Amino acid sequence: MSETRRKIMRVLDGETLSPPPIWLMRQAGRYLPEYKETRAKAGSFLELCYSPDHAVEVTLQPIRRYNFDAAILFSDILVIPDAMRRNVRFTEGHGPEMDPIDEAGILRLDGMGVVDYLEPVFETVRRLRAELPEETTLLGFCGAPWTVATYMIAGHGTPDQAPARLFAYKHPKAFERLLMLLADVSADYLVRQIDAGADAVQIFDSWAGVLGEKEFEAFAVRPVARMISSVKARRPQARIIAFAKGAGYLLKTYRQKTGADAIGLDWSVPLGFAAELQKEGPVQGNLDPMRLVAGGKALEEGIDDILAHLGSGPLIFNLGHGITPQADPENVHLLVERVRRSGN
Repeated sequence: MSETRRKIMRVLDGETLSPPPIWLMRQAGRYLPEYKETRAKAGSFLELCYSPDHAVEVTLQPIRRYNFDAAILFSDILVIPDAMRRNVRFTEGHGPEMDPIDEAGILRLDGMGVVDYLEPVFETVRRLRAELPEETTLLGFCGAPWTVATYMIAGHGTPDQAPARLFAYKHPKAFERLLMLLADVSADYLVRQIDAGADAVQIFDSWAGVLGEKEFEAFAVRPVARMISSVKARRPQARIIAFAKGAGYLLKTYRQKTGADAIGLDWSVPLGFAAELQKEGPVQGNLDPMRLVAGGKALEEGIDDILAHLGSGPLIFNLGHGITPQADPENVHLLVERVRRSGN
């Protein structure tokens, strides 16, 4: 079977499939007991990301359970700053932390050796493509420059990423340098994932929603457009999903300005607006993860609404953000079954 027959790749090329293909952000994760077992064996979270044996195993776990139409590489968006020697660590109960970077530190940064440092990730991708069912799309990914930069500036996540926003206003040249360097390194990283066997890749801009209109253009659109242009110049066959969480109305021109093949939608995007966006090309999303936790009628109605509004166009069914740890694995089964029955 050629990759063009993989359902998600067909949708990324503009086809409408009924039922739509489905995968879920964070489908390998803490809601699964088998993930928790593997995570305990691996040691630290970064050791899990950098161990091909463990990373392959946790990537495959949700495929075995649910037969999703795509497997997404198990890794983290912060492997890029880790490869830049920013001392990234994950502390239980605190989330990611790293050494915060200042203006002088940005001027000293370069991209030398960053992608080579991530060779274990590419080994994971190679093994996954060899082990996955032929019909399953393999997705690679990275963080968008803005979102990665917010963690690098503050040294941790914050409620509204105010430290990065303030830094960008006070040190615009240094901040632009950081974004462009992250864009170039991340593009190289995606190309290497594609070369290792990823069918398509997703760019996660998880903090796009905290930006004003001008800042969204400068910090979210321009760096992602630079990345996508760079990847497609070298790998014209590459298919790229861009997910700018919380961007709302600014998504109206996001696909056109960035060159993304598909745009991911969070759960706050109105389905009428999503249908307008879909006229321009494939969309992915956008079930509220809390409906998956709630189950029952809330889950059923959420699924049915999305299918009613978006099922007649190119759609990849997904959540509007990642699965939360409290999700019941049985509700995921119900979700997959209901979506797949919709085509009958």
